[in-house]
Amino acid sequence: MSDFNLVDPRGWEYDLQSVYSAYMGHFQLHNIPWYERTWGVFFESFDEFLTFSWPVITVTDCWTGKAHIVTRMTSIGAFLKMIKTRFGETLPVVENMQRVTPFETAQRHMRTVSEYTHYKKLYSTLPAAVLASLRIRVRDGEPRAIRDLWHQRDKTFLAFDFEWSERNPSSCLEWGYAAARCGHLDAAGVWPPDPDVNYRRGHYVVAEYIDKHHNKLRPNFPWAYAFGDSQLTPRAKLPQIIQAVISTMVSPDSETHPNTLVLVGHGIGSHLRRMEEMKIKIPHNVLIIDVAAFERHLFASGSRPPMLDHTGKPRTPSSLLSLPSLLQSLPTIDLTASTLCNAGNDAFLSLLSLQLLLSPENTVTPNMRTRTVQQTLLRNATRNPTMPLSPPPPIMYTHTPGLMPPPRSPVLFPQMSPSRSSPVAGVSPSRSPKPEGGGTRRSSGSYFPNILGGGGGGGGDSRPRKSSGLVPQFDSQQQQHNGRGSGSGSGSGSASRRNSVGLEEATERLGHLRV
Repeated sequence: MSDFNLVDPRGWEYDLQSVYSAYMGHFQLHNIPWYERTWGVFFESFDEFLTFSWPVITVTDCWTGKAHIVTRMTSIGAFLKMIKTRFGETLPVVENMQRVTPFETAQRHMRTVSEYTHYKKLYSTLPAAVLASLRIRVRDGEPRAIRDLWHQRDKTFLAFDFEWSERNPSSCLEWGYAAARCGHLDAAGVWPPDPDVNYRRGHYVVAEYIDKHHNKLRPNFPWAYAFGDSQLTPRAKLPQIIQAVISTMVSPDSETHPNTLVLVGHGIGSHLRRMEEMKIKIPHNVLIIDVAAFERHLFASGSRPPMLDHTGKPRTPSSLLSLPSLLQSLPTIDLTASTLCNAGNDAFLSLLSLQLLLSPENTVTPNMRTRTVQQTLLRNATRNPTMPLSPPPPIMYTHTPGLMPPPRSPVLFPQMSPSRSSPVAGVSPSRSPKPEGGGTRRSSGSYFPNILGGGGGGGGDSRPRKSSGLVPQFDSQQQQHNGRGSGSGSGSGSASRRNSVGLEEATERLGHLRV
């Protein structure tokens, strides 16, 4: 067994133990007393059957994913030829031997097994072969392997996404993740997961780059996270945060069993390279799902409806869909309620698209925070110079006779200058009222009074004060006094003084008014 050669796995398709079992069943079916024959010594046990020195390799079945120790038909023919040569009796080639279609295409190590201890050692390597093939099958997007992982209900599916600076590829701007802990949910009696309630998610924005680095070719929207609250983190602490999040879901590394953690992403290869650059440790037995490759296999197998590409031609089976195109092909996702190019949104929607591809009839699409997204989009547009800010569309109101008209729409950017304000109580917005009885006109400017003294404007408190944009109004009693003062010729001076005092009091109240 120690000596081995590299061989092509094609043609190695008969399970060795099934060969022995098939001949024992053949003897039982045809009432052949093998124990009385001279060649029966090779069938007394499986250990005696191995004394022929069988050449074998280990492969996994591409249909079942199970590992087998297989041999070739030429080796079986050599065994039958040995029986005929040594004992003079011909044994037929039975038909009920288990045939395996090897999943592996690269060359495999051929070993010669001549006793049961050798077979036992080789058999102990089968779980590692299963894990190696499972990692390849899942990474390639094989539907059956990914469906088995989902229906086992014991894995944790972690989707993550990065947003990197275009000017400096080593600068990470955002990181987001979304996770479905299927083992925990199934134990709690919750299946399938409700994305809005059962997804654990998060979004981290690097504080050093926030509102400073904006991508132009593929603009990012750090404030447009639609499934929670974004968190600011220092650049040096981001790898520590990512490692801590992964450590809460990962199981110990093993060479024979897959990890409970399954990484999910759309075009996940570039994200894995980024994690290696950040020196984030991931166990070798972690399975990796690329949602784009999984969807491509589903489309090639006919599990998805026909589609057209961006040119209007039928989609080819080997083509990959971008994340926006993939989400548009899923009828339950509304892209107008979420913003892509945000690490948290991309991670959440990648995991949601995987669940919709696996279980579309039982998955509830979450409610996306449309209002918050619109506000954050407006905020990003004002901060991102590459995106023009367009004013919101006007709201048209219709007035029904007999009903009160609707209130005016609030102005986004109100003009605080009183010269643009509407007149109140008959007072001119650009100047204060002229005192009756020949008094001098007091200039109010823009209602930011510098002088709170007498009517002429002598020295006083010259501090500028804030204004609420309102026009001072006089009470009805003061207006009556003004009216009486204007009607009497002898009292014009006292009426003017009273008017001036009332104006000063109103101006002082306006100056002390806080906005």
